[in-house]
Amino acid sequence: MKSGNLLIIFIFSMIFLDSFSQESDEDLIQFSGIVVTADSIQPVPYTNIILKNTWRGTVADYYGYFSFVARKNDTILFSAVGFKKSSFVIPDTITGNRYSLIQVMTSDTILLPQTVIYPWPSKEQFKEAFLTFDVPDDDYERARKNLDATELREMVENYPMDGSMNYKYSMQLQQDKLYYIGQTQPITVLNPFAWAQFIKAWKEGKFRRDKD
Repeated sequence: MKSGNLLIIFIFSMIFLDSFSQESDEDLIQFSGIVVTADSIQPVPYTNIILKNTWRGTVADYYGYFSFVARKNDTILFSAVGFKKSSFVIPDTITGNRYSLIQVMTSDTILLPQTVIYPWPSKEQFKEAFLTFDVPDDDYERARKNLDATELREMVENYPMDGSMNYKYSMQLQQDKLYYIGQTQPITVLNPFAWAQFIKAWKEGKFRRDKD
């Protein structure tokens, strides 16, 4: 008798679960759409789209398109940086298993108060830095220092080559490059004249280090 009652309860439970699953499957829909701006109808990329009171949802792509599985009568929340949050309730009168939406987002302008950042933590330190501040030279004074005869003479004496020598060296490099264009340049290691110059310099002691 007890086994018969258990069998009846099991059968009714299976019928109830089957009807509940069928009802749940009928509520599922493929929810798709695109998110655009209200003023220029431009797509809003990477909009956050979630179901209210859940952690489920998706993110729109670069073109504002999204698609995911939802249920009828679900509340969808839309949020994006620079736009006001909006919501949409999926109608429960949908006959098919698909629903499309064009969600319009309104720009949200946020005005922040003016912020002045000082490099000094207190007014006393600012006052001290202001009083001891070294005012930079004007354009005329900087030009006079740059054209000082003593500094120019020292720079000329310390430079290994003057302007004409640098110009000749640059022109020689360009001529060598044009002379060997379209062919393989000679390798200095295999040049006998270069080896002769090296041996001569070595014999003359030009590579010898001076003892301190």
